[in-house]
Amino acid sequence: MRALVDNYLAAYNRMDVSAMLRTMHREVVFENYTKGVLSVRTQGADELRHLAESSLHLFSARRQLITAFREHGGDAATADILFDGTFAIDLPNGVRAGQSIALTGRSEYRARDGLLVYIADFSE
Repeated sequence: MRALVDNYLAAYNRMDVSAMLRTMHREVVFENYTKGVLSVRTQGADELRHLAESSLHLFSARRQLITAFREHGGDAATADILFDGTFAIDLPNGVRAGQSIALTGRSEYRARDGLLVYIADFSE
């Protein structure tokens, strides 16, 4: 499980959407929660590809770093994550290109047939 998650995050950090999707089951569900509220959900690899590709322009660099990793059986895991990134564009909320962001969170993963079938990211 750890190798699968490491491969996914390495592709994410390189902003390589095709490599990210090679770690995913075609029925993958992705969810993002902010302050306990579901903010994004995709169902299936095609929806996740669309989200990932449409988000690439937001950051000139980004990184998810695992600070702790716990496996739950052979097909589930939880990771504490440090995310940092540098914005590539100005945003309507006042964030400017070149500004950096750093936050901590947690990700939950489940696998099926050796591929990620569920990813949930949680941040405050």
